[in-house]
Amino acid sequence: MSGSRLMRAIRVSEFGAPSVLRLCSDVPVPQPGHRQVLIHVRACGVNPVETYIRSGSYARKPTLPYTPGSDVAGVVDAVGEGVTAVKAGDRVFTTATESGGYAEYAVAADDCVHKLPDALDFTQGAAIGIPYFTAYRALVHKAHAKAGETVLIHGASGGVGVAACQLSRALGLRVLGTAGTTEGMKLALSSGAHLVFNHREEGYTDKIMEATEGRGVNVIVEMLSNVNLSKDLQLLAHGGRVTVVGSRGSIEINPRDTMAKESSIVGVALFFSTPEEKKECASLLFAGMEAGWLRPVVGPQYPLEKAAQAHHDIMESPGAAGKIVLTM
Repeated sequence: MSGSRLMRAIRVSEFGAPSVLRLCSDVPVPQPGHRQVLIHVRACGVNPVETYIRSGSYARKPTLPYTPGSDVAGVVDAVGEGVTAVKAGDRVFTTATESGGYAEYAVAADDCVHKLPDALDFTQGAAIGIPYFTAYRALVHKAHAKAGETVLIHGASGGVGVAACQLSRALGLRVLGTAGTTEGMKLALSSGAHLVFNHREEGYTDKIMEATEGRGVNVIVEMLSNVNLSKDLQLLAHGGRVTVVGSRGSIEINPRDTMAKESSIVGVALFFSTPEEKKECASLLFAGMEAGWLRPVVGPQYPLEKAAQAHHDIMESPGAAGKIVLTM
């Protein structure tokens, strides 16, 4: 029985700083239940939201103790009753887990498990889940972006940013991006952005308006709304939409700015995706992986025991450069 096996996993027994992420070597391997899949994890992506959950500042708090992690890539070890889409031995990636991904084994619901094409390795597979599904939800399901429109992607060199650049190009959008380092700017360009601006430079928003010949942008994918949202409203074209993907605090805005351009601000939460929306996104992403235009960019890699360092770095690094990944 798989339940008799033990594994290494990160466990969180109290909310707090990155140091609460503790490596345990005697965690029972979970067993897959009805319509669940047990995955032998080879890599797991690290997402900013996992740092908010760990700190206790997120709206939804897991029951302690818990293992973080949603975006795993690995090989199917076993499947529960009712699972037909994957089988033992299949290479897969996930968009969510039931038991937590910072571990050598993880259980996920079968509708959150997707086949990983041979063209991508496991670290790339661990960079797909939340970043690409979030970017697709923001662009397609929330902003309703159309070919020919202009999109501005803030934080275009991070996990969601790279995904948004690649998806935007595939959707026929004109892609503008921002990044905070030379390396990040180059990464955004290589990921599909037509133009990239350094958000650390004075007056960079003026340059963005110049690039649109004063018309403004139609869609903004916003990773740090507590810093940028007020400026975003100034950058929008008439009828423009800001999709809020990330925020680390509060910000004051002038509602008149939305009236002046009949613009809208919409939040994005992958949690609310319907099964149909997940299937639609997975189908397009699989086609992109097969065709080669979807190329997850892996940034710093850390062994499982360095999870606390990964949590520190994802929040404190001066500029993102691809997806942070834990390897098993």
